[in-house]
Amino acid sequence: MNIRTVLTLAAAALLLAVISFWMGQQAYSWFPPQASAESKLVDDLFSFLVTLGSFIFLGVTGTILYSVLFQRAGKYDFSDGPPIEGNITLEVVWTAVPLVLVIWIAAYSYQIYDQMAVRGPMELVHLHLPMGMESAYAAPTEPDSAAVADPLEAIEVHAKQWSWVFRYPEQDVTSTELHLPVDRRVRLMLESEDVIHGFYIPAFRLKQDVIPNHVIDFEFTPIRTGKYRLRDSLYSGTYFAAMQTDVVVQSPEDYRQWLADAAAQTPTVAYNQAAFEYQRIIDKALIRGWKSIPPAPAPVVNYPGIGSRADEGLDSEK
Repeated sequence: MNIRTVLTLAAAALLLAVISFWMGQQAYSWFPPQASAESKLVDDLFSFLVTLGSFIFLGVTGTILYSVLFQRAGKYDFSDGPPIEGNITLEVVWTAVPLVLVIWIAAYSYQIYDQMAVRGPMELVHLHLPMGMESAYAAPTEPDSAAVADPLEAIEVHAKQWSWVFRYPEQDVTSTELHLPVDRRVRLMLESEDVIHGFYIPAFRLKQDVIPNHVIDFEFTPIRTGKYRLRDSLYSGTYFAAMQTDVVVQSPEDYRQWLADAAAQTPTVAYNQAAFEYQRIIDKALIRGWKSIPPAPAPVVNYPGIGSRADEGLDSEK
């Protein structure tokens, strides 16, 4: 291999590296805004995977295109190719490089997964872990931020078919919306009352399985004010798609004011889409052809949530 070929390959590799790095940076824009400290960990991992995948894809595709365009046999050339024997050095290289890459990806992914301390149901049930789990400890945005302080009171999260109920024990406040202070570590105590549910906030890049008969401590740090969506990421029954609610991240002052206002309200029955739809079917005596588990009764809470009132459900029927 002459020096010209080496320089050409080096230039091509450098160009592919630049393009791949650019693709990796674009990957950050493919997700919702980063609303938690943990989201930065996930986005960095995804950007790394996109960069690496782009380099491999472009390299393999470029090699194939070069071979098709410049290395194909002539129109009337039916001769056999040269009797080339295997190259041991090349075989070692193309075996060792993918092996190293796979180990690198696995180690980096496990490091991120371990930092976020997400546990699956198999670990919680079959490994006989004690009640609770290791908490996520992703670094806050600034080392000296108040987010490094001990988490606030534990917020109880009750998942059931098909609603989320949040309880703030110190103020004795219940809500169908999850309200959190910005730049403060929060601790959730996740518990399911029936089947396995998935606590999933896309903007936070957080997903934690919630299983019956276990209380799972889960910590994270919201870093961006706004309203985000909490979904049940697991199929938990007929109306699991309706098991959604808002996560409202507020300034500490607004958060304290919301707690005070909610504590002053008399508990009322919150609108629940699953219960509403199920009752509508019962009232109209509709036969759907499949059985459905009746939803749990609509929760009674201090704060039923803005945008989840019963009149909206009635409007949707019209």
